[in-house]
This record gives sequence, C-alpha cells and structure tokens, in this order.
Amino acid sequence: MLAFNLLTQRVLPARPTPALCICDDATFLPWRSWTQVAAIPRRDRVVVIVPVAGMADHGEELPLDIEEQVLMSVVREASLRRDAGEELLVVPPLRFVTGAVTPDGGTVFTVDAPVAHAFIDEVCGSLAASGFRKVVLCNASPWNEELCDAAARDIRIARGIQMFCVNLSALGVGLAEGGDGVRVGAAGGRLAALLAEIARRPALASGGVLSTKP
Repeated sequence: MLAFNLLTQRVLPARPTPALCICDDATFLPWRSWTQVAAIPRRDRVVVIVPVAGMADHGEELPLDIEEQVLMSVVREASLRRDAGEELLVVPPLRFVTGAVTPDGGTVFTVDAPVAHAFIDEVCGSLAASGFRKVVLCNASPWNEELCDAAARDIRIARGIQMFCVNLSALGVGLAEGGDGVRVGAAGGRLAALLAEIARRPALASGGVLSTKP
C-alpha cells in the first residue's frame, strides 16, 4: 500500500492507520458511564493520566499526529502493566502545541501559552472537583515541556492536588520509533514503574492546602 505526497510528488510507504483512540479499554475514562464513574471508591487514591500531545510536522514520512500515536501507545502499555489493585484512569489527550508558527513553513498548529495553561488548569480543576487528587501530565511534545512543568506547579498551588509531569523524551522512545513495539513496550514499562511509585505516594498534608504562615 502506498501513499502519494502531493507536495513533494514522492510516493511514500503508508504507515498503518491507528484506531480512532489508542487506549486500554479498562482504564480509559470516556468508556465508562457516569454511574460507573460515580461508583469509583477512594478517588483520592486513583492516579489520573492527562495526556498532552501536539499536531506538528516532525518529518516528511511521519503523520502530523505522531506525538499522540506514540504517547497513547506508551500510555496503553503502562496501563496494561499496572500493578494488581493499582487504580488508574486515562482521560482523552489534550491536543495543542505552544509557541509561534515555524518560520521555515513547517506545519505546527499552535496556541498561545496562556490559553494552553488555562486549558490544562480547567481539565485538572474538573478532576479535582470530582474528588481525584493525583494527576499526571504525560506530555509528548518537545514544545510543551516547560509549559506542563509550570502548569503542574501552578495547579498544585491553586488546586491543592498532587501534580506530576512525565515527558515522553525521558522514557527512551523517539517519535520516529513509534512503530517499534519493543521500544514502545520498554517505555511503557518505565512509565508503569513511575505510576506505581506515584500511586504509593501518601496524600498531601492538610488536604493539599499550602500554609500561609511565614
């Protein structure tokens, strides 16, 4: 099967089309009804993954959504490898890239940093309002790393919930290696180990409220 690139007039080998959503059905939050979500006990112990991925040009032979494809494949592997009894949920990926359009004409769909920050905050705020207290920002985009770190810090202070950041670049798999099952599996194992450690973290003291005393 071949794909024809109209811009370069080159015939490129087509990558397999992924499923509409790459996920572990048992942990993907949208697959549950509201009654199932309402029945989740001890939500303060549940680790919630918020994937963050951009749509950008990472090379002529890579699809624009390669960040999401690789990230969600790694998250699925981690979900499948979670420890017995470990409570884990995954929300749909937040899709954006912060910054300006690249001057070389590369295709990058960007939003302003304040908008992206507010987007993350609103999602995490909704999770906090639902009783979830441990949130992991799992980011695939190299352009979003600093933003995710800053947003996690600000949300920790403002919302009083435990925030963690994991960047795909730290898990040992590159975007061009998304079709390498061995590398994706290894990255999923590393993420699963981090999630298990996060799950064991004790709750924040004083309900997460920071002291204002000097």
